[in-house]
Amino acid sequence: MQARAIGKSSLAVVGSSKNAGKSVVVAALAETLGRSATAYGLCSIGRDGEASDALSGALKPRFRLPAGAAFATAAAFVPRSPACEILAATAERCALGPIVLARMRAAGYVEVAGPPSAAALRRIAGALGRLGAFVLIDGAVDRSAALRGGDDAVVVAVGAASAPTMAHAAQDAAALVARLRLPLVDPQRPALDVPGGLTAAVAALFVRADERRQIVVPDATHVAFGGRAYLEIARRLDLRCRVALHPIACTVASQSLERTFEPRAFARLVAERTALPTYDVYAASMASVSGNAA
Repeated sequence: MQARAIGKSSLAVVGSSKNAGKSVVVAALAETLGRSATAYGLCSIGRDGEASDALSGALKPRFRLPAGAAFATAAAFVPRSPACEILAATAERCALGPIVLARMRAAGYVEVAGPPSAAALRRIAGALGRLGAFVLIDGAVDRSAALRGGDDAVVVAVGAASAPTMAHAAQDAAALVARLRLPLVDPQRPALDVPGGLTAAVAALFVRADERRQIVVPDATHVAFGGRAYLEIARRLDLRCRVALHPIACTVASQSLERTFEPRAFARLVAERTALPTYDVYAASMASVSGNAA
């Protein structure tokens, strides 16, 4: 309930890396919303919910939506069974063709497919929101640009696949959350606006010039670098934004093909480094976690 507690009508899930458990989080949140009888709509900046990865063939979490749930997908992906009602065609397209809005008439599994651009995703999320639904957004791996132009609560998925050690993975999560938490500009102090993307190279120039003014971007998605480089730059520059983002929680996936972290220790470390509530969606359903993110 954290997203709605801070007045947000949409929740976006982004991953700190590939195989961070993002799809598992989206599936768990969809289940939670369904159990609470919350009307919701699901959309994605890419393709998800398929039974196996199109490239690797690895099994993937399915998206099971209850009757009444709305979703956006390629017209070719609208399932014939269970029955769905197509609500509207949109002007947006993805690699798989035109995108439509649909509603489940009976519970069942769906694949979602969305546009490649953040602007188009915002239009689709807005259309779902106008249906009176809470909007669940399946963001891309390490693509915070999917948040651009929105006013979503944000959940960050962190996985063991992203780094060689638990400490490294937690540090990467801390850097991403710190970037998403970029503070608002102080209108009473001198500021230098960077209207496009702030790259690491441009930020390094400001550091060398010993720039003391606030360095201001439209929002955190316009900072085009992350990780340790971001933490170091943020320590030396006063980075600010015009529009704030709202990270509210992290999730952890403690197992990957490459390595396994001790689950409780991993969750505790991510919580400590990010100062956010952190859930292990593999150890327990988001529906059964007190204070869940939806």
